[in-house]
Amino acid sequence: MKSFTSILITAFSACVVLAPALSHAATPAPSSVTVHYSDLNLSSEAGNAALYARLEAAAREVCSTSDIRDLGQLASVQACQKNAIAHAVHEVHSTQLAAVLARRAGQG
Repeated sequence: MKSFTSILITAFSACVVLAPALSHAATPAPSSVTVHYSDLNLSSEAGNAALYARLEAAAREVCSTSDIRDLGQLASVQACQKNAIAHAVHEVHSTQLAAVLARRAGQG
């Protein structure tokens, strides 16, 4: 595992998909958010769960939407969040965090 203390969540794959849908948004979403995790013990289940929760929050921020009543936009936002989280989990290089992702994906 790399000794990173933060990970950057970027909505790189969703930019093209969401650009037309989000062009009406009053406040544009940030294109990236840094998630710090140096305070977490990634060798514990609790530490990995806490990091995953932070990644989910960051993905919601990066892939935000202005109108959840638009089902096409909602689907694009959800895909953006899923991709951003998966990318961030991959960047952490933690098998335990990847297992959290797999469990959550199985629940959805």
